[in-house]
Amino acid sequence: MINAKKYPKLTKRDMDILNILWNSQSPMTAAEITNAKDELTINTVQAVLRKLLKQELIEVADIVYSKTVLCRSYRAAVSSKEAALSRFINEMRQYSNGISVSSFTAALLDTEADQETRIEEIQNLERLLEDYKNDLGI
Repeated sequence: MINAKKYPKLTKRDMDILNILWNSQSPMTAAEITNAKDELTINTVQAVLRKLLKQELIEVADIVYSKTVLCRSYRAAVSSKEAALSRFINEMRQYSNGISVSSFTAALLDTEADQETRIEEIQNLERLLEDYKNDLGI
């Protein structure tokens, strides 16, 4: 089951830095993150890293040397899938007065063009619903 953790809204800069960390094979220092994208400055990166740390979206992976100075290296603490689902859920909650979960799910299924994939998704949903029922004691 997907953990419905509540994440804050993320800015474009937050997402830029998370994307850099998700695409990296190893943890990165603030300087390495800054060098990964031309329009980033060290001050912006450090401010966003502090914010993302506080929100527990990233974590300190290690203390490493950058030339002769010790500094932190960072890695994402959530997957890109978790962050995307969180953003999606936050957006959906803004319209929660008019859209039920069932009508929203049906609309998503309608967007799937491939019938085999749609059937597979329906079967996955049935399993998820059974798990939710069991958790609720129904």
